[in-house]
Amino acid sequence: MTGCILVLLAACDRAAFEDARGDTLNWDDLRGQWVVVNYWAEWCKPCLEEIPELNRLDRSERITVLGVNFDGITGQPLRDVARKMDIDFRLLAEDPGPKLGWDLPVGLPASFVVNPDGELVETRFGAQTEDGLMELMQP
Repeated sequence: MTGCILVLLAACDRAAFEDARGDTLNWDDLRGQWVVVNYWAEWCKPCLEEIPELNRLDRSERITVLGVNFDGITGQPLRDVARKMDIDFRLLAEDPGPKLGWDLPVGLPASFVVNPDGELVETRFGAQTEDGLMELMQP
């Protein structure tokens, strides 16, 4: 059993994801900072409400916000929707959940909060605020 856990952890350490621009994001490169992986959709009103909060949060040097479109939009259509919705944070072209051992959220918006050690510490549902997420990330 311990061997299986080590294999899973090693796989997570090498996880890489394509972003909306076609660039590769290595999960390991995010170590040492907080990461908020936010699942959103164009039709989700609470998602629209939290975008300015997540944009501000992403400006922090110690926090990265990554967006995942719940409807699976990719490429130029994803970039167009992001521009229309004023999303400034980086968008992933694929759901990182399966590689990281996360289940697809059952409601939107959903924010998976990962600590600087790479551990999922909390999943939040509903529109989040910058202050609320910052409070969770206090040392």
